[in-house]
Amino acid sequence: MDLTNMPGEQAVSRKDGDSFIQGVKDCVPTLLGYISIGIAAGVVQKTAGLSLAEITLMCLILYAGSAQFIAVGMMASGGSAAAIMITTLFVNLRYLLLSASLSPYFRHLKPLQGLWAGALLSDETFGVAVNKAAEKNRIEFQWMNGLNLTAYFTWWLANLAGALLGQWITNPERFGLDYALTGMFIGLLVLTLMSRRTWKPDLTAAAAAIVCVVGASFIFSGSLGIIAATIAASTIGMVIEKWK
Repeated sequence: MDLTNMPGEQAVSRKDGDSFIQGVKDCVPTLLGYISIGIAAGVVQKTAGLSLAEITLMCLILYAGSAQFIAVGMMASGGSAAAIMITTLFVNLRYLLLSASLSPYFRHLKPLQGLWAGALLSDETFGVAVNKAAEKNRIEFQWMNGLNLTAYFTWWLANLAGALLGQWITNPERFGLDYALTGMFIGLLVLTLMSRRTWKPDLTAAAAAIVCVVGASFIFSGSLGIIAATIAASTIGMVIEKWK
């Protein structure tokens, strides 16, 4: 008799695959990106004049690499508090789309659990969660919590490490640190495309995004153009996936 196919063994395997520790393990492959980008962000924030306490608050409350880079750049250029808050709001609106796309897999959770899982969602943990969702029709809270918290605290510690290094780096642009976030997203995009079997939805969504961002740039600001391109590309990609 093959004991590996016993129902009890399968239940234990499923439980282990949805545990907090498994969530931590599944986050490990993304940590290199968090550490490298976090250090770069810490250096940029320190050279912009932020203290360790301010960097900590920005990491733990804002928790968004792109928004942190933008906010620090606007601070350095003398932008007003209202302008910084509005800009970071628009930049982070994509998390509404990311959370909405994962919400069907959290329907079995309590409202506060779903809120907590969505509040700590990042671009990288979203990518890991999407791969998890492809394997089953639900995502367990313990697993998502392990994934999110590992990324959350790694990002904070990497920012602090960068802030300490920033005391000796007065010109981060010289080392290309201001481009680190863009480079990470390009890498994530390439890896995602390579893992997919069909390119038609991706190419169509990419073309729609390019057209939208170019067209919107003549009417709106750059941030609004990016939001418009994101919404259009996501909608078109979803329609193609549903009807292919």
